[in-house]
Amino acid sequence: MSLSFLCIATYFKGNEFLKSCKEAGNQVYLLTEKKLEHKPWVRECLDEIFFIETPESGSLDLENVSKGLAYTMRSKKIDRIVALDDFDVEKGAYLRETFRIPGMGQTTARYFRDKLAMRMKAAEAGLRVPAFTALFNDVEVTAFADSVTYPVVIKPRGEASTSGIRKVNNRHELWEVVHQLGDKRHEYLAEQFKPGTVYHVDALTYKGDVIFNWASEYLNTPLEVAHGGGIFRSVTVPFESPESRALLAFNEQLLKAFGLEYSASHSEFIHCHEDGEFYFLETASRVGGAYLAEMVEAASGINLWREWARLETAEARGLIYTLPEIKPSYSGIVISLINQDWPDMTGYERPELYWKMNEKYHIGLIVRDVNREKVLKILEGYTLKIHNELHAAAPVQDKPTH
Repeated sequence: MSLSFLCIATYFKGNEFLKSCKEAGNQVYLLTEKKLEHKPWVRECLDEIFFIETPESGSLDLENVSKGLAYTMRSKKIDRIVALDDFDVEKGAYLRETFRIPGMGQTTARYFRDKLAMRMKAAEAGLRVPAFTALFNDVEVTAFADSVTYPVVIKPRGEASTSGIRKVNNRHELWEVVHQLGDKRHEYLAEQFKPGTVYHVDALTYKGDVIFNWASEYLNTPLEVAHGGGIFRSVTVPFESPESRALLAFNEQLLKAFGLEYSASHSEFIHCHEDGEFYFLETASRVGGAYLAEMVEAASGINLWREWARLETAEARGLIYTLPEIKPSYSGIVISLINQDWPDMTGYERPELYWKMNEKYHIGLIVRDVNREKVLKILEGYTLKIHNELHAAAPVQDKPTH
């Protein structure tokens, strides 16, 4: 039975999903931005590409998008809609609701896109989250400002990664940033900053159950890299360690509470240095960025993009999906901006090297081995070499972005 999948990607990503979806015998349509027309999409796997123009405001009119899709659906049946990027989750949910297509609706999508909604849902489910507040009401903000331990981070509810985050050190600075936000303040939240080790758990959920659950540790957190010009690194958490068991259990509870049914997901947690507890930070119903999917595949043998496409296809056809055998090992990744077009790879080649980034002004490496300490040692050597020979840092915007 041939099905039609409309995949939404307003960033260039997800080629492996598109390829796997086509290999499963589906018709595959891609909805993307006009400015991405010349990116190396796997066109041989696409039945048609639909382009949309992003207005100067940066916000798409979803009603107009739905009108365009309605016209297309007069001649082309769409059985499933899949959002391949964080910024597309709400678009996919809106279109599913409009055309009554099975899958995640707008209420559930909010838990994976809106940082305030996900915190409220996690707290409601009894899961540990740092103290936070919406910025809607002055009395509530004042109560938070007077009771919380600083520093505090003010972050946009809808941005991905660390975009637009500000750290404040006292009540005065908090209110100063809130006032700067003006009529945009309802789009932000304030949260107590918890110092600690940040982890990410990458998972696949099928029929409401987490069938693949993989924990990794950021050696430099995304916030540190974005605001301090650091070198991005992550590594697999030791198998069967207390940290691994706690993280995997926490992630299962989280995804169950949020009502995820069929998807890849990427969740982040922090192990607080002050009290030794794990706290939920955020989650997304998509494959993790920053080439973490490649790092997970190096360690486990599981390609998240490919298996996500396979389980979506199985569900749509009423078939049983089976996860391939996991082949556990350890892997680590290091990524940095560099001060030249392409890096000189002299001194980086070694048997443990699994993957190399192919992107101008960047160096990215993934190593794999059965020994975690060996992986860490190689990463440390690479990081020192990159820092001394290649590293460059991009300036950070001082004001929140909208």
